Amino acid sequence: MRNKNWLLLVLAIMLSAVLVACSDGGDTTEEDPGTDNEETEGTETDNEGTEGEEAAGEEKILRIAETAEIPSMDPILAEDSSSIQYQDTVYEGLYRLGEDGELVSGIAIKEETLVEEEGLKWTFTLRDDAVWSNGEPVTANDFVYAWQRAIDPENGSFYAPYLMNGVIKNAQEIAPQEEGVEATMKPEDLGVSAPDDHTLVVELEKPTPYFESFAAFPTFLPLNQEFVEAQGDQFALEVENMLFNGPFVMTEWAHEESWELVKNDQYWDKDNVSLDGISISVVKENSTAVSMYETDKIDRVGLNATNIDQFATSPELISIPENVTFWLKMNQDSANYSEYMQNENFRRAIAQAVNKQAFIDTVYGNSSKPANYLVPEGFVSHPDSSEDFRAANGDFLEFDLEAAQGYWEAAKEEIGFDEVTISFISGDTDTGMLITEFFQNELETNLPGLTLELKNVPFNERLEIQKRGEFELVFSGWGPDYADAISFIDMFVTDGPNNEMGYSNPEYDKLVKQVKGELALDPAARFEAMQEAERILLEEDAALAPIFQRERALLSKPYVVGMDELNPFGPDYSYKYVDIQK
Repeated sequence: MRNKNWLLLVLAIMLSAVLVACSDGGDTTEEDPGTDNEETEGTETDNEGTEGEEAAGEEKILRIAETAEIPSMDPILAEDSSSIQYQDTVYEGLYRLGEDGELVSGIAIKEETLVEEEGLKWTFTLRDDAVWSNGEPVTANDFVYAWQRAIDPENGSFYAPYLMNGVIKNAQEIAPQEEGVEATMKPEDLGVSAPDDHTLVVELEKPTPYFESFAAFPTFLPLNQEFVEAQGDQFALEVENMLFNGPFVMTEWAHEESWELVKNDQYWDKDNVSLDGISISVVKENSTAVSMYETDKIDRVGLNATNIDQFATSPELISIPENVTFWLKMNQDSANYSEYMQNENFRRAIAQAVNKQAFIDTVYGNSSKPANYLVPEGFVSHPDSSEDFRAANGDFLEFDLEAAQGYWEAAKEEIGFDEVTISFISGDTDTGMLITEFFQNELETNLPGLTLELKNVPFNERLEIQKRGEFELVFSGWGPDYADAISFIDMFVTDGPNNEMGYSNPEYDKLVKQVKGELALDPAARFEAMQEAERILLEEDAALAPIFQRERALLSKPYVVGMDELNPFGPDYSYKYVDIQK
């Protein structure tokens, strides 16, 4: 990148400071990277002693399992880790995440990106050898069309307004998220243009330290306008309704059962793609997936507390930390639900009545960490001191049964109840069942008079329930969408699309607005403002109940190479760089 002024150096330093950890996702049970999930995924192998030649003529097919169907293959509708993972595998945007988790060239040649006007104008130079799977060239107009389609309110993208508003010029005026505010501009007014087939120009509203990360995120993938419009409302619903430009193409999609990917022989960098294909099966029961691994039907499998001890001494056991935190989301929306969750003592009681280490031992049985925070440990560090985000903020809402029961009695008195029933939503996998059973026993035992009404639903349905705000208590989690702590902090602004629980605090909102605006040129003050926002959310308001930072325990065949780490944000793995070396 050719920087034209000192601001760009500041932005580069801020970005490099946060590219340090890994995102959520995996092999056998997965979820949202920038979204919710509870399962344990297959994550990594140590790869030692796996060098060698592939048997002559044998295809290199990676065989894995997922616990749920891909929610969507339409880039503008991706809001979960599974959709993001497989869209990243069959599409390619301006940049992609490389083998070391750093941003590298994709359709755009990263070294030729030009940033001008104090960070407000980005010019991307596109390679001339990238084509769609029908042989047509990938052009700058494919990006312009895709981004305009994404921000068009009529197309129902969840992420486009969330990511673009206040960042890309005119996005806020095209798709305002504030209730009662009408659009004053049209999608074609978005600050993105194509002077020629191989030049894309993006205009920003203000300097944005994390904008470069957007260039690798699915919302910003290109689309072939003629093809998409020809598919109409069938686009991306079946294999025949998709066109690909990434390392792999999807050849089969048996919904709720399996899907198949094969190497894209028209991909511009196909010579650096080692796998011939990826075969994915939907397997909800962890025991079934483990059996498939043991009988050599899949190459990786996640483990949970019911079986991890069985493989404690296995050389194929891998454990990988993630930049993913999970919590109990408590719906405080007075328009939809009762007064219980609106009571601060009620929320504090729930938040501090859970033995987090016992949860990890019971459900996962691995080295995951109890979380008394929102922003994960090891994800971002202070730009001046290099201290981890957690160093200054420490812990909030730790397990404290005595304190929890004191808050519980105070809530009973303030609200006026002796017994109460609230709904609890979790997943329908066997891990989801373990989660449900744990929280039912823990909360009903520790908070006398509380009854949980249980509902276990598929991942897709749980996402929709949360989006509609139709819950009281739900187990949920988040992995970063881009390389900045604001990916977590921005979730809980008043009426924000990821808030979903009616939380509102004007001071919190003010801090987030400053972080995304006036503090862009002051990295230290910006970082500290995010720390203060987290403190308000948890210490002052007890808005949600943090539970744990996930670590994945899995079994991985020694011949699987290039899946040693999770990406720091976005898709969990970059399958472009994975290999089978038997």
